[in-house]
Amino acid sequence: MPTPVFDRYLRYEELVAWLQATVQEFPDLVQMESIGQSHEGRDIWLMTLTNQKSGPHDEKPAFWCDGNIHASEVSASSAVLHLIYTLTTGYGRNDTATRALDTRTFYLVPRLGPDGAEWALEDVPRIVRSGTRRYPFDEEDFSGLERQDVDGDGRLLTMRVPDPNGPWKISAQEPRLMQKRAPGESGGTYYRLLPEGLFHHFDSMTMRGRTTPQGLDFNRNFPSAWRPENEQYGAGPYPTSEPEIRAAVQAIVDRPNICGAVTFHTFSGVHLRPPSRMPDDDIPAEDLWAYKTIGDQGKEMTGYPAISNYHEFRYHPKEVITGVFDDWMYEHRGVFAWTTEIWSPQRQAGITDYKYIDWFREHPFEHDVALLKWSDEKLGGRGYYDWKPFDHPQLGPVEIGGWDAVYAWRNPPPELLEKEIAPLSEWVIWQALCSPKLELREIKVEPLEPGVARIRIAVMNTGWLPTAVTKMAQDKRMCRGVIGEIQPVGVELAGLGNPAPEWLVSGSLREVGQQLRGWSSVAQAGFGWQIDETDDVQVFTWVVRGAGKYEITCRHDRAGVVRTIVEV
Repeated sequence: MPTPVFDRYLRYEELVAWLQATVQEFPDLVQMESIGQSHEGRDIWLMTLTNQKSGPHDEKPAFWCDGNIHASEVSASSAVLHLIYTLTTGYGRNDTATRALDTRTFYLVPRLGPDGAEWALEDVPRIVRSGTRRYPFDEEDFSGLERQDVDGDGRLLTMRVPDPNGPWKISAQEPRLMQKRAPGESGGTYYRLLPEGLFHHFDSMTMRGRTTPQGLDFNRNFPSAWRPENEQYGAGPYPTSEPEIRAAVQAIVDRPNICGAVTFHTFSGVHLRPPSRMPDDDIPAEDLWAYKTIGDQGKEMTGYPAISNYHEFRYHPKEVITGVFDDWMYEHRGVFAWTTEIWSPQRQAGITDYKYIDWFREHPFEHDVALLKWSDEKLGGRGYYDWKPFDHPQLGPVEIGGWDAVYAWRNPPPELLEKEIAPLSEWVIWQALCSPKLELREIKVEPLEPGVARIRIAVMNTGWLPTAVTKMAQDKRMCRGVIGEIQPVGVELAGLGNPAPEWLVSGSLREVGQQLRGWSSVAQAGFGWQIDETDDVQVFTWVVRGAGKYEITCRHDRAGVVRTIVEV
């Protein structure tokens, strides 16, 4: 059994070796394939998990997860690895994991952006948003501050530079912390705060950050409402222009049995749901109700609240983001998708009443004090470092210290990683088991006259969600209803469009039925007037001539396949 690796973050080669060892240990449960290559030529690995003995992966309802679409969000990879570990080691030992792999398929991509992750995991990290391809311009910025470990301690911290017009001061309440200068305040000692680093072509008068040549944001490159660079930074020259996103989109489109998805990111400790560019009133109420139920379960299982991208997670009240994964999955593929932002330092420090994005613009100084106390007591002081003098080659005497964002903020500290991501696996498995599931209900064979019989077969959706998954998918006809097909066993049928064979008296070789509801749409209370109609059942009827065996296949692109042999 592969050794658990949830106390550190894996670089690419070690991650691939772990995946390969998992395939070797669980060959009946796990398959591994490359769905494409990154900009630098690394394979993007897709893990397919299902019990192959209970049926092929593409004949079961499926769930998609990916991680590390953003370069430095490496705990997202760990979350997908933990899901793989939970399912494989739980099979045969845990009823939920066993049922999940017997009846569902999981398509899992631990590291969608392997190039940027390699940079982030270097001994001294190079932090970019997503990939390492230069965009939108190939050349380097001639000037500006580049983050570097100038004092050689292996960390990227903050420099405080004395400046009479600086917006920061040393806190009188807690001298280890910096506090914002109050409006109209004067007469004190003030500072500018800068990332630790060096300036290119420094003129000694002006300071700005150096533009990162690697300006792509993969989570703006999906097709849903994509906008160009002049409207949205990092979106790429056209939808799916980046090989990593093109690989994911193609893999998902090639697997129409996918019924839901979670993409793992960091950080905020929330489950984000679509839509991102429109209010909730603009999507079907039925989908909003289902999203609420799934989100409530997510909060109960993981402690992360489920919130709206548009209403509660806007970077600016007048701006929206587009071209993102969860919008594309919901609007174009018609399934419920989530972006889970792993890890909340605020919540670790006991801060629970805060606005996720607005907090970074303005929050009470008491929150900073609580976070410092958390670093001291829970992280052994490794989250926040006291300020130390340093003779900067360009700025002269400065001090370096403050938060180690890589260790304490961007991802969980390694010693806290497993505790943080373990509940996420349980929520994903729960969601997968909510997917629609086609099962046999009843078969009836009725003789009509010598050599002629009527075959009736009923199949039902036993899943919580309807076969279409979302009202959006049903309204836009993103998938067909239940399909029923019949043929004599061992007989080669003529192609579609030819006259019906002599053995088929009535009915068609292929019949397309309706979408079947799940019980997600059933009202909470019934007081004598509620009728639970069998709109979760599809009946197919054929009249055949000739004794023998007939193979009947009932299938739905999302809800799976039922096969049976009927003898007449």
